Amino acid sequence: MTASTTRRSAVGRSRTAVAAAAAVAASLLLLSACGDQTDAAIAKREAKQNRNVNAPLFKKLPKDVQEKAMLQVGSDITYKPVEFRSNGAVEGIDPDLAAAMSKALGIKLNFNNATFDTLMGGLKSKRYDIAMSAMTDTKERQEGIDSNTGKKIGQGVDFIDYLNVGVSLYTQKGKTKGIDGWETLCGKKLAVQRGTVSHDLAKDKSKACEKNGEQPISIEAFDNDSEAQTRLRTAGVDAVSSDYPVAAYAVKVSGHGKDFQMVGGAPLKAAPYGIAVPKGKEQLRDALKAAVELAIKNGSYAKVLDKWDVKDAAVKKVELNGGS
Repeated sequence: MTASTTRRSAVGRSRTAVAAAAAVAASLLLLSACGDQTDAAIAKREAKQNRNVNAPLFKKLPKDVQEKAMLQVGSDITYKPVEFRSNGAVEGIDPDLAAAMSKALGIKLNFNNATFDTLMGGLKSKRYDIAMSAMTDTKERQEGIDSNTGKKIGQGVDFIDYLNVGVSLYTQKGKTKGIDGWETLCGKKLAVQRGTVSHDLAKDKSKACEKNGEQPISIEAFDNDSEAQTRLRTAGVDAVSSDYPVAAYAVKVSGHGKDFQMVGGAPLKAAPYGIAVPKGKEQLRDALKAAVELAIKNGSYAKVLDKWDVKDAAVKKVELNGGS
């Protein structure tokens, strides 16, 4: 090896080292500018952004919830007008009420979409902190009992009751096929959302039809109410059963009011909607209950119900586990 070759090699190594150092420095500057991008660091920044320690009910929350400043809410976001997506945003009765509660609590209530019949399992597995999804407060759900098998499958939940609604029927407009209530559904085809009170009621009514020597109700259960509506719109079924606010909204807006009509008179089996909180989370439950009560007191609750035309479903008092 000659001297000149050695010098060139040394120069090359020197330049390489300088370039490497510059690259490292640039990377450090970039990380410094962007901040720590680990999941824990991102969660910490989001919590700081969402947290309002001066909110009236912040101190009522459990310490771990104060720390993360967010509750994950399980919800079937396909249930107009209770919760649905519009231009990518989650809208409806529940999200609007949750927004009012968030202001009182000083944290964020973050909605996660799931099919309705998976929400209780999501609470059990701690995927969600609470469920807020037009969920009817029933003793079976309170006690963690599967409505199909009658077997206990979990600890159950506590409900904070915030609306009082019933179940309604609707058909194609001008094509009722003689349906004028549940007693006239024997032998007819009915669409429902799987796992709902409408589904349970339809099964009970179908058994009653058979007991009376009539044909059972042919029940078609779907993952969401939109699918049930589509089935009715295309004449695949004779009627749909759903909660009154959902039925009324569908009748009002589908086809600009030309697709469906309500049948059967007043809603059947009026029962409360409840925010579901896992058993053993009493401090969280009580803080959420206080948030609903404050929304009623300050008028934001009434504004939400007026906006979605469901003021008749208002509760006068926020009950815990008022369902039967």
